[in-house]
Amino acid sequence: MNDNARLSFIIISLQDVRIITKLLVKSAQHGYAGGMNERFDSPAVHPSAVPAVPIWAMPRAPADSDVEAAWMAGGALNSLDNLMRSDAPWLGAWRHRLALKAAAAVVQLIGRREAESDLRDAWLLRQPGDDPGPAGNVLAAWRRLAGRSSVPDAETIAAVARLSGLGTAVDGDAVVALVEDGAAAPPPLAAARIADAVVRVEPRAEPLAWWMADLALARRMRWPFPAPVLATQIHSPLLRFGYERLRARPGGKGFERACLIAAAAGAAEACTLAAGMALQARRLEAAAPKLRAKGAGEVVRLLLEDDAVPGTLTTGSLSRWASRRLFDRLVQLGAVRELSGRDSFRIFGL
Repeated sequence: MNDNARLSFIIISLQDVRIITKLLVKSAQHGYAGGMNERFDSPAVHPSAVPAVPIWAMPRAPADSDVEAAWMAGGALNSLDNLMRSDAPWLGAWRHRLALKAAAAVVQLIGRREAESDLRDAWLLRQPGDDPGPAGNVLAAWRRLAGRSSVPDAETIAAVARLSGLGTAVDGDAVVALVEDGAAAPPPLAAARIADAVVRVEPRAEPLAWWMADLALARRMRWPFPAPVLATQIHSPLLRFGYERLRARPGGKGFERACLIAAAAGAAEACTLAAGMALQARRLEAAAPKLRAKGAGEVVRLLLEDDAVPGTLTTGSLSRWASRRLFDRLVQLGAVRELSGRDSFRIFGL
């Protein structure tokens, strides 16, 4: 099945779902008109409610065909697209949390053992000007993706390659030239093809290939900022194929289907993560008027824009001691969570 046929199948299938949904809605409205209002009350929907990925779009086992994988990817990306186009104030924190998860997957890919908490420590607890170390540099590369809205130039690509542990082996100009190559393909296939192309330029560049794949997905979906969802699935059992259950790799057989499955699974996990962070953000919003400390507004803004904030944060209007008391108050109000599990050098986030 070619790309156009796959896309047409997805569109037609989604149209069928919409038609069925409309019929169900009309049926429900008819039922309510017949007096059902007294028995069933619709739950209130918060205006910032996070779109949920339909259960039929959540991969539970390796897909048996490209069509099945494309069907799930289309449904899941539709929900993620609705979320990406919302104006929820916590989307920055959510994207950087996804960047942390993608970085942890890539760190494992390059043979290191640091977990998400280690990466967060390496990034937040370093002194100004300090090198965050090899694993922290991988996180820096993914934070660059989550925080940018423009197409990277050759210098940026070369920097991302260095941060990913690839040294100077990658030709940034050659990779930038690949960005537009998959422009006509459906988003997950465009992502797969640019990843394939990157490893053709440099066979050792799989970490950069996943970075470029998530960038290509965001560009084809026309999202204002990339949200890493493909790389978070690198080690998923769903992306293992064949009798020996080998991991799908850029440039390898079946990688396009792997990207379709990764898009579905990654979007589902991203929406689930967003639902939890949205709830926490609403608690923070409710707690904000109760804060009296100078500089509290800046702390609230940082919590909404980034994955986490160190408890030792100091600003022009917030001393280290005042910062500690402020975070204790936020925890007391249930507005933030302490993420490190330590009694010292604590880290807070949504």
